[in-house]
Amino acid sequence: MVSKKKTVKLEAVVLDEEKLQKLLASLSVDGEDAEVKEIALTLQTCLELDEPVKLVKLVKKAGDQLKALTEQQCHGALLQDCLNVLALVFTSVQARNPLRRAITSALSSVPPWLHDQTVSHLSACLSDCLSNPTVNTYPNTLETIAACLDGFPLGERCIHKLLPEVLEFLSKGLSEVPQQNRVLLGRHIAQAQLMQSCLAAVKTSMLVIQRSQEAINAALHDAEDQSTVEQTLSTLLGSYVHIITDEEFVQAVQSTAGMAVVLLIRTVIGSGDDVASVVSSLLLGSSDGLDSAPPWLKLKCEALCSSTRPLGVSLYLCHGALAMLSWKSAIPGPQWEKLLLLVPRTLLGLDVSIKESSTAMVVARMLTLWSGAALDCLQGETHRCPLSLQQSLSGGSDLQKHLLEHVYSHWEHPLDGVRHQICSLFRNLLLIHQHIHSSNIDPIKDGYVRELTQSLLRLEWHMRGKYGSLGCLVDLYGASYLLEVQPELPSRLLELMCDQTVAPYASDLQERLFISHKAQLTAETGAAEYGMEPWHRMWVTPLLQVLCCSRLDQHTYILDHFLPKLLRCSPSSLAHMVRALQDTETCGTEPPGSRGALGALMTCLRAARAQGVVSSSEDGLWGGLVPISLLKKALTHKHDQVRMDALGLVCESHRSTEVLTTQEMGLIRHFLRPNLNSQSPGVRQQAVSLMKKLLSRVRDSAQMLQKKQIQEREPELREQAQHSFLLYKEFLRWLCECLFDALAPGASFSKSFMSLHLLDLLGQIFTFSTAPEGFALGEVVTPDHALSVLFCVANNFLEVKELASGLLWKLPQSAVGLQDPDQMQAMVQAALDLSCSTRPFDSVTAAHLLNLLLHQRHLTQALLLCAQEIGVEYQPPALPPQASEALVLELNAMAVIQFLLLRLQSEVFRAESDLLQAAASCPLYGRAHCITAVLQQLNTKSLCLTDQWRSLVSDLVAMCYRLSDVVSPVVQSSSPEGLIPMDADMDASPGLQKILLEIQPRDTNDFFTSTRELDTQEGAQTQMTSTPSLDPGGEGYRVTAQMVLVCCWRSMKEVSMLLGQLCQSLPLSYTGEDAQTHAGLIEEEQVEGVGQYFRQQLLQSRHRGAFELAYVGFVRLTDMLCRSGSRTLQQLPARWLTEVLLEVKSSDPSSKLCATRRSAGIPFYIQALLSSEPKSSSCSLLKMTMRELIMLAMPTADRNTDSSTVPQVHALNILRALYRDTRLGENIIPFVSEGMQVAVLGFTSPVWAVRNSSTLLFSTLITRIFGVKKGRDEHSKKNRMTGREFFTRFPALYPFLLTQLEEAAATVESDSGHVKLHPSLFLLLLVLSRLYPSPMDGSSSPLGLAPFLPFIIRCGRSAVYRTREMAARALVPFVMVTQVPSTVQTLLEELPSEPGPKIQHNHIHGTLLQVLFLLQSYKSDSHRPLPAGNGVGKALHERMWLASRLNSCVVTRGAFLDVLNCLCVPENPLLDGADVKKLCQESLTVLKSSCLLTRDPSSTYGPGSTQYLLSLARTALSASMETPEPSGVPQISSELLQSLLLSPQYEVRELVLDGVLRRLQKDGAEERKRRPHWLDQTTLSKLTTLAFQEKHPQCLAKVLQVLCVLSSALCWMDQGLTEEEVLQHLLTVAQNSTHSVDLHCTALTLLSHLLVQKLTSDLKNASATSCLPQWGALVCSSCSEDQPAEMKLTAAKVLAECAHTLMTCSQLPLGLANTLSLWKSLFMLLQDEDQEVRDSAADFISNVPDHLLSEDVAGVSVCPPVALDLGVELLCRLLEWWKQVPAGALVLTQWLLGEEDGSEEAGLDQASALDEEDFLFEKGNLNLWAEPLQWVHLLHRQLSVLIQNWERAQDQTPADQVQVLDSLSAQARVKALSAARALDSLPGLPQFRCPMEHARLLLRRTRASLALDLLKKLQG
Repeated sequence: MVSKKKTVKLEAVVLDEEKLQKLLASLSVDGEDAEVKEIALTLQTCLELDEPVKLVKLVKKAGDQLKALTEQQCHGALLQDCLNVLALVFTSVQARNPLRRAITSALSSVPPWLHDQTVSHLSACLSDCLSNPTVNTYPNTLETIAACLDGFPLGERCIHKLLPEVLEFLSKGLSEVPQQNRVLLGRHIAQAQLMQSCLAAVKTSMLVIQRSQEAINAALHDAEDQSTVEQTLSTLLGSYVHIITDEEFVQAVQSTAGMAVVLLIRTVIGSGDDVASVVSSLLLGSSDGLDSAPPWLKLKCEALCSSTRPLGVSLYLCHGALAMLSWKSAIPGPQWEKLLLLVPRTLLGLDVSIKESSTAMVVARMLTLWSGAALDCLQGETHRCPLSLQQSLSGGSDLQKHLLEHVYSHWEHPLDGVRHQICSLFRNLLLIHQHIHSSNIDPIKDGYVRELTQSLLRLEWHMRGKYGSLGCLVDLYGASYLLEVQPELPSRLLELMCDQTVAPYASDLQERLFISHKAQLTAETGAAEYGMEPWHRMWVTPLLQVLCCSRLDQHTYILDHFLPKLLRCSPSSLAHMVRALQDTETCGTEPPGSRGALGALMTCLRAARAQGVVSSSEDGLWGGLVPISLLKKALTHKHDQVRMDALGLVCESHRSTEVLTTQEMGLIRHFLRPNLNSQSPGVRQQAVSLMKKLLSRVRDSAQMLQKKQIQEREPELREQAQHSFLLYKEFLRWLCECLFDALAPGASFSKSFMSLHLLDLLGQIFTFSTAPEGFALGEVVTPDHALSVLFCVANNFLEVKELASGLLWKLPQSAVGLQDPDQMQAMVQAALDLSCSTRPFDSVTAAHLLNLLLHQRHLTQALLLCAQEIGVEYQPPALPPQASEALVLELNAMAVIQFLLLRLQSEVFRAESDLLQAAASCPLYGRAHCITAVLQQLNTKSLCLTDQWRSLVSDLVAMCYRLSDVVSPVVQSSSPEGLIPMDADMDASPGLQKILLEIQPRDTNDFFTSTRELDTQEGAQTQMTSTPSLDPGGEGYRVTAQMVLVCCWRSMKEVSMLLGQLCQSLPLSYTGEDAQTHAGLIEEEQVEGVGQYFRQQLLQSRHRGAFELAYVGFVRLTDMLCRSGSRTLQQLPARWLTEVLLEVKSSDPSSKLCATRRSAGIPFYIQALLSSEPKSSSCSLLKMTMRELIMLAMPTADRNTDSSTVPQVHALNILRALYRDTRLGENIIPFVSEGMQVAVLGFTSPVWAVRNSSTLLFSTLITRIFGVKKGRDEHSKKNRMTGREFFTRFPALYPFLLTQLEEAAATVESDSGHVKLHPSLFLLLLVLSRLYPSPMDGSSSPLGLAPFLPFIIRCGRSAVYRTREMAARALVPFVMVTQVPSTVQTLLEELPSEPGPKIQHNHIHGTLLQVLFLLQSYKSDSHRPLPAGNGVGKALHERMWLASRLNSCVVTRGAFLDVLNCLCVPENPLLDGADVKKLCQESLTVLKSSCLLTRDPSSTYGPGSTQYLLSLARTALSASMETPEPSGVPQISSELLQSLLLSPQYEVRELVLDGVLRRLQKDGAEERKRRPHWLDQTTLSKLTTLAFQEKHPQCLAKVLQVLCVLSSALCWMDQGLTEEEVLQHLLTVAQNSTHSVDLHCTALTLLSHLLVQKLTSDLKNASATSCLPQWGALVCSSCSEDQPAEMKLTAAKVLAECAHTLMTCSQLPLGLANTLSLWKSLFMLLQDEDQEVRDSAADFISNVPDHLLSEDVAGVSVCPPVALDLGVELLCRLLEWWKQVPAGALVLTQWLLGEEDGSEEAGLDQASALDEEDFLFEKGNLNLWAEPLQWVHLLHRQLSVLIQNWERAQDQTPADQVQVLDSLSAQARVKALSAARALDSLPGLPQFRCPMEHARLLLRRTRASLALDLLKKLQG
């Protein structure tokens, strides 16, 4: 986001009248020299002038006049008066006024002989300011002092002259700040302003001390001034000390005060060893080194050495030491060396002990400053750095290790600033090491650098800090070094470009690498061109491979981040890219899902065009590189990003004034229509952004063309510019017409959104003006166009409403026609009707309509007519004849609000007597929403009719309270959603009335102690009041529960929004601190009353919609309270917060607060109050609240009673909400540790409510700590954190988790056979499992993680399976990668080597799981085998009995097999060859004796048998498929696989089939043709047998998927079946598999594939295939709208595959009717709502024979809209080719007419009269992408051409089709007549009142009329 720079306000000088007159009189003295008189006259004009800009000019003039004075000419009092005026104005200017700078310049211009006099006058004026300080003048005086020292020598002399007074003024001001801060407690804005003033005072005092060091030292040694200066400096230092020790001050002030302390010490003591000694003592908190300081200084410094000082004191003193002491050149003494090494140790200690994230930022910045200071010391030229210091700073030293640990712990910090500072620190550490070891310049020979590089490269690539660190290595040692260490680095970085989170970091590293690599290659070869070939191989070739073959999401980040940098580095590489990609285009093949070479070419060209490497041209080639025809293909390509890249190539330009060529305009015409209806929001956003760039380019280049027409002298160039301008005009007019036409009725949301957005851009950039100059786009806009935009306001999508409303103001008002009285009257009536509709979105439409009418002068008359029609007494305010637009808006807004308020009062009165009637007939929320919307249109700061507005505001507030009283009983009841039975029958109404009468707020939490049942006794029955019917038939209202509930909670929402809007926007009436009364429209009492209302609603509402939206209104209120000038209102948030915390603390089961529903609105209430606290403040409210809540939520021994449980539940729920609140940002992080402790300990509570709330809190904290889920794999390292980083950021959790784990592990003992589960054990293991070890940790853990290990291992003995699994997962992060082999060996050796009676299988299983997880982690981290001699293979060999039948536990058998499989997998074995071979042989022995081959089912019975069989199957699958000849016996492979396929357990069969399928897909087509060794004929036969015999649907689906892959190699005849029988079987499976979508899709795919194969080989006998018609019907049924997306996607792929064989074949193997049915299904899929379905259906174009298509689209993937147009055109051409024009045209005309039968005619009226309100939340099968009207017009257009061509060749319709023709004509006439009648019966402006019904009838009429037109032509 780009923010405007703040402009400094220029103001005139304000002086009191008496002083002003005195100054003017002094400047009016006569008798002086002319030059001085001119100066006096200039200054006199300055004093009388009010315009600040002219004032600055006059002051500059006075300065020039002063500069011209000579000493001989000028003497007298007038000159002194002039200097006095300038000095007085200089000291009187308000703060932050640029006028002061002008006066400074003028005073600096005085000649040298006037310097002393000028200083004298300045000193007198400044002394006057210093001696009479006030609250209002203090900031101005501070700025005056600072201005004197800001490049103003005379001002500096003045300060030196008044030094005691200045220091006294500053010390006095700073000493008063703490008291002022205490007075302002609770007034956050005032406190923030005080902190800013304090910061300015501290900075000014530092400036004074810095510039006056000599004067201060002189005064300290002067006997007369010594005591005064010492006392002043002592007071000043005391103020600094108080600031840095008082935590109420914000960190910026404290940090600056820390610098001031060190500066003052340095000024007093000097720059020798003494100052280093004193500062070191302060850092250590010891007074031992303070002896060298003066007594007064020592006394003040001792206050900083207290043991109780805050932790931040050391941090601020470190900042001062680094910033205020000079570290340049050599270390002057041992104390300086000690201080230099003490600072980082102090900072590292603070980093662990202080929890605020802002402190982490300061620590990171300080460490970077320190590293810079250390470099300065090392680079000193006068003295060599001491050897001891070099050793302490060298790489590998203890200090360097600690600093690197800090780097590794913080480079993933959530704050960007911390990560940036950490990267700078890392770079400086490398520079320090490099400088110390300057003799060793080869990084390969430097063991420290080499080991550091290897460690960085071993890190996970999702860690962002890794990239910056590697970039530092590139900068210092060159790219060749890294490429030599890891040659595959460029390709690895390219793979990472698909990850949005790391793409920017990876691209930065790539840029450093290829720039450095290019420079190194150039230096080696001596010429740039010779080194480019290897550079291209390294960087460009992998890029092109990725662009051609990788996923589409990767391309976006490559285009954004990588490609522009590459082209900037080497622009000449573009030609290489284009040549390579065009070669690929001709010979390469696109992988599925990629966009191929064409997309890659567009990506490269777009990036090059944006960088200015290529430009457009008119020679048929784009920049001389690419044919225009290729660009056209790209603009209609199937893939979104290819189209966007092509559009970017056209639109983006390096110069905004580059003229558009005719080719570019033609390309935009080619692109626009098919791409307006894009369903992807990202694509729409890109397209609009690119079109905006194009239109801006048109505007800028048009301005240049207009200048050329005027200025160009050559007629030819003038004509050329004029011709280009006319082309622009024609293009823009076409664009407007195209976009307006796209808004025709029936346009989809995406097309409406895109068209309106582009039209809005046209209005912004060019305006729709009708003036002859310019483009006159307003002439294009017709009334029909304006109506199309107006009717978009009725769209259900808010974005479309807002765009349409905004666009209507830009269109010519004559075209919009709102001034027409009849049109206005109709719109006002429609808006008023919609404002009381039961459909919520209608009220939004009403609000937009009213906002459109607010600027019309005759609105009040229209309102008066509406009032008269309904018989309401209403008198709108009169409009003066010559009223301004602002007054018209104000009066109209008042009139509308008054009318709406009048109607709302009447409706609330009715609702008070009968809420059901109000809910069903006229919900209350619509009126309130419209009032809020109208108020938002007003500039409430400049209203004229203030008295009327005050009265109206009072009425509005009163009505809000009254409305709330009506509906609040429902939303405040204990169960608002379940109060009213879901019954629409009229008989239920008395029961509804009875329940509503009984509804009262259940203001107790008695569910903790007792339950309440609904009274079922018969009572007084209240009959439902009879109400007017909604339709002429007199049907009564039908009330459902959702109607009542929606009415109530939406009314509460609108009341909250209205009250919030009133408080936020209206000026406040209050009395300020200066006793000045500020007039406004809303009173303090009203605001406080609104706050009390929100308090009640948030604390008592039960319905989530009600309190969530009340929260929005309350946030507006609290935002206004803090920024109001009222002292009373500013203190309300703190008071309310204290009250609600007391209420929560004292709540019990009888409390009114809701303890269910996650405490309902209570967390929202507290969130709103805390969010009002400024982020720059000390956050005292947040800290106080968190302390109270954590104390309340923490379980204690005596907190198990009802009175203590409810507050604990509230506290847990509130904490959860606060941790989730992103607005609190990093300020909440310091409390995460305590929150985690509360959540974990909450699980020990015996109360379920506490445990439930603790669960929710724990889940929130996990997200807060580890971030949102960054991938599908929950255990991926992207969702985890290193143990080092975790415990560094949350150090308090280390002892807590360890203690809790120790307690939990003590309860885990499975020897007794009893299950003992500690309540918190699962949470502890879950947290620990989210950690993982870092390769940077080295061989020993510096964080002391070893104590966790035995407890985690012990947890693996639990009798609970899930606990053992979690313990195994949690063990991984606590074992270093280098320790994995020894740990695994130790764990395996704990297992029994032989069976025995005392074996504990839970222990064995837990240990095996831990081994398995450790091995898996090792494999993913190290990517290398276990080191030799690890002993793991031997340990496993000795315990092979665990995998055999000697082990009676199948669970441990399976776990042992999983360990073997992990170690011996052929792709990446962890053991050496001999161990792997030995273990494989033993595994094979186990497999032979297992139930897979022996078929002994008894051994698999019992718990865990399924897991065991799956483990066994995985081992067998690996043995049979991965190893060519296991154990030298080739038959074993097929036997194992066949046994697995025949397993009686479906889980085993499914696992095996899935493995076979993955292996076949991995092998590729060529390898499948050669048939793998494990897939012999017997196995194939088993697979085909399974296709007929498998009963389990999932397994059968997998079998058919495998057969789909192998379909070309199948031999079905082995089953003794004919091809027909096979096809019929598959057809039966597909037809009967409605219960399994996967099975249906797979069967249909295989069936279609076999059919296509058969027909391709024997097309002449296609009619002999009996199942073809049934197959066609099955495909068509799979395409219907109500089918699952998977089925439609399969059908789309099937239709695309058979397009060549069945749908475009000249023999019509399916017959005409069935073939046309397939085409209709294809067209349905091309209009499906699912984009993937549409894209798959569009692939049929690629399979159509080339001779049936034009050259532009043959063999190209096109987008669905283009495919639909081409498909209909192709079908019409096929009908001519098939000689079936009449019959085909009749079928297509039936499509056009629709397939509605006659029964719809009878029910049409009933359907139109049905209340949509009865189905409030039922959306039906909506297709938001399809456009039926456009589809109908497309059919009509293509059929008209087809019939016209047919009529030329043949005169009349065949006789056998005349009867069908007549029947269709009669049906069409009936439909046209009924649709016309129904449209006429709709109310006025039906597009607003009943848009769905109007759209349905309009479509019906259009279908009928277009069908009649075609039928006439056929009859013709």
